[in-house]
Amino acid sequence: MGLEKKKNLMLMVPMLHQGGFERVCVKTARLMEQYYNVYILIFSSKDINYDVTGLQVIDIDVPSKKGKINKVINVFKRVTKVRKIKRELKIDISYSFGTTANYVNVLSKTGERVLTGLRCQTDMEDVIPVKLFCKRSAQVLSCSKEIVRQLEKDFNYKRSTFIYNPLDVADVEEKGQEAITDFPFAKENVVISCMARNDYIKGIWHLVKSFSIAAKNHPEARLIVLGAGDFGKYKELAKGLHIEDKVCFPGLRRNPFPYVAASDIYVCSSNHEGFPNAVLEAMALKKPLISADCKTGPREILLSEKEYDDLIARIPDGSSIKEPISGEFGILVPDMDEQENFDPDYFTDEEKILAAEMEKMIASEKLRDHYSKKAYERALFYTPDCYKDSIHEIFTRYE
Repeated sequence: MGLEKKKNLMLMVPMLHQGGFERVCVKTARLMEQYYNVYILIFSSKDINYDVTGLQVIDIDVPSKKGKINKVINVFKRVTKVRKIKRELKIDISYSFGTTANYVNVLSKTGERVLTGLRCQTDMEDVIPVKLFCKRSAQVLSCSKEIVRQLEKDFNYKRSTFIYNPLDVADVEEKGQEAITDFPFAKENVVISCMARNDYIKGIWHLVKSFSIAAKNHPEARLIVLGAGDFGKYKELAKGLHIEDKVCFPGLRRNPFPYVAASDIYVCSSNHEGFPNAVLEAMALKKPLISADCKTGPREILLSEKEYDDLIARIPDGSSIKEPISGEFGILVPDMDEQENFDPDYFTDEEKILAAEMEKMIASEKLRDHYSKKAYERALFYTPDCYKDSIHEIFTRYE
């Protein structure tokens, strides 16, 4: 850029605790330092779980509160503080991640170019904020083709762009090699892993039930679920299914990758995703993938371009598949019900289909080896350099 003065870029995210878009926010900040003076603005610094060393992080200290009135008051406080900071720092571009940050970003606009990010199908379910973001943003960004399609179809919005999340394969591989001493299972076990917080959108009860079916025919199978939250009800479900000795919920790990690296198969049972970073990270660790065809993300990762286009032609409304697809890069199974059900005697058809695909993968080392290679091949498609070039082009598009 020579002697040209760098512009000021603000990236806005509620917290840096855990989750996909928080990680993308930090990665974006590091990649954009070459071009901009970058600031990360957060609403609360509680439990920061990402390395922000050397980054300019601004904490406005207005954490979330329960209750509708408190939430409205919070938005007002956040907007007032952020508007002042934008003016003081002379922000040129402000890009927010997710609905909570999007509200504050568009309402605190002071003349900078505002971009908002809709990261997940749940962001699309409340029509009023989506319309607000479309109206007041220079551009709405998404990490999924499906959201772009939906914005145009349902909101007649044509200025949306999808940009896939960056994946630093080398970094994931390095972290995956970290030594651990508390892996709960033996080498002779075939271990299924999943990285997911305790949230209904992750569908972990589906995963536990499906695993219980697969484990009946494969006593060597084991399941480990890594993530934050109270997994007590899932442990009770495992007891009711008589698999409590085969399932482990070790909680949140600052570095979960060695546990995934020590597993043999990765399963995503989510009923909602944006563009699931955890799936890509597992693929970077060469784990064969099985994923539910939830609203956005997995089909774009596990299917080839041709397979994806064929699927859209066959099901143009974007609804889920009814039968499993052995995609080029992984196995896609039908979407899961989002209604929680912890009855150990009740199994849905979708849980049974997932169980059958898990059994195939557990039983066949050859199949695991094939999809291990294809998973890694796919992971290399989402390089930080591709993301850096794409996001920088988007930031400069309307200059």
